[in-house]
Amino acid sequence: MAKQIKPTEGELEILQVLWEKEKATVRDVHETILKTKEAGYTTTLKLMQIMFEKGLVTRDDSAKTHIYQANVSKEKTQSQFVGKMISSLFGGSSTQLVMQALGSQSPSKEELHEIQQLLDNLKKQ
Repeated sequence: MAKQIKPTEGELEILQVLWEKEKATVRDVHETILKTKEAGYTTTLKLMQIMFEKGLVTRDDSAKTHIYQANVSKEKTQSQFVGKMISSLFGGSSTQLVMQALGSQSPSKEELHEIQQLLDNLKKQ
């Protein structure tokens, strides 16, 4: 099995846009990123080219404007990062991660309901 490539912080920002939009041009991605931070168009373009070379995104270059799509799933990427975080920051304890997450930000009632459902399902196993 091939080693999974871990996206950098900048690559994660681009992947977030692609996961949301499903397909996008460099301009689409760049304009979305500009809503939350200052970024140069050429930087976004170069990052997306590198991501294509790494296999993190696919590119349809049949038209003049290239259309990009995420080539890694959001769930798999989240799982990869959470697993690494649990082992490196929380000594392998998922409980400590959850306690830290819930203690640092107040979840909404809907989120608490989802968490409760997950806990109830885990208890049934």
